[in-house]
Amino acid sequence: MKRLVFPLLAVIAAFVVGGVIIYFIGDDPIETYKLLVGSALTWPDGIGYTLFYATPLIFTGLAVAVAFRCGLLNIGAEGQLTVAALATAWAGIAFANQPAWILIPMTCLAAILSGAIWGAIPGVLKARFGSHEVINTIMMNFIAAGVASALTQSYLKSPGDAILESAVIGAGAHLPRLGQWIPGLPTRIPLNVSFLFAIAACVGVYIFLWRTKWGYEIRATGANPSAAEYGGINVRKQIVLAMAVSGGLAGMVAINEVLGYRYRYYQGFSSGYGFTGIAVALLGRNHPAGVLIAALFFGALLRGGLFVDIFTAHVSKDLVLVLQALVVLFVAAEALFRGSLSRFFKGAKE
Repeated sequence: MKRLVFPLLAVIAAFVVGGVIIYFIGDDPIETYKLLVGSALTWPDGIGYTLFYATPLIFTGLAVAVAFRCGLLNIGAEGQLTVAALATAWAGIAFANQPAWILIPMTCLAAILSGAIWGAIPGVLKARFGSHEVINTIMMNFIAAGVASALTQSYLKSPGDAILESAVIGAGAHLPRLGQWIPGLPTRIPLNVSFLFAIAACVGVYIFLWRTKWGYEIRATGANPSAAEYGGINVRKQIVLAMAVSGGLAGMVAINEVLGYRYRYYQGFSSGYGFTGIAVALLGRNHPAGVLIAALFFGALLRGGLFVDIFTAHVSKDLVLVLQALVVLFVAAEALFRGSLSRFFKGAKE
């Protein structure tokens, strides 16, 4: 329970500061927050879209969390999911005539493997040459964007299409929407099977990190690389493995976007999922359960922000970005909360 206190305090503090900002802008903070939260929790649209927006954030939050557990900062999830989306679209187009039972696993594998390879590259550079993963992953983001743009323009784009997007993938690769199975959930809401994959990924990451030898070695490397190496762990191998797993998880965003939503690669499909994943991992304390809760929270903000933008006089949907930034700042300032709580409890005892 103690691990939940500080993230919760960070969220509360962010909303308090955000409320002050809303007040000075000229709107009522209470009414604005009612609109923000209420619109995200209505059934079916509010909850359906909240879960849909949370799905890619679960994948990127897990990606960042796995890297964090190895003492690494993966800033390259944005590039990894871009490359994965391109590879997924290519597989869905190139093998469009295959039946669904072949095409869906093939395209999902393309997403995971391409993301893993793109993530492993900075891992190898870190392990082999000691180059910093933050610089490498940032640079890989730009390379991914350029490569995806060039290949889409040259090979995957439909003739005459003015938009930089690929052709439509084969119908067999389309993931079903949950509205087909859940009563009362319209199929127009793009929430699809990839949300279930995201839940499964949370369980899988937990088992991997806390119930396997590889996960233990990754966490040991992150806790103390020198001690891990002294204990016989190949630190270089763990760095590459952690970055590959991290990239593969980020690549799973393509399953949601390409197979479950747009059915094609579309330039600019990511609204900063890779970077928001850093905030999700921080708020979720780099634990799969925490990442799931944090992703749902950020998904609710994204959904509610649209209604705040429409129905308030002065506040725009940029309030969501402000709240996200404030949450990150307060999570990063955890020592401030620890000191305040320590003094509070010490005074209470006296």
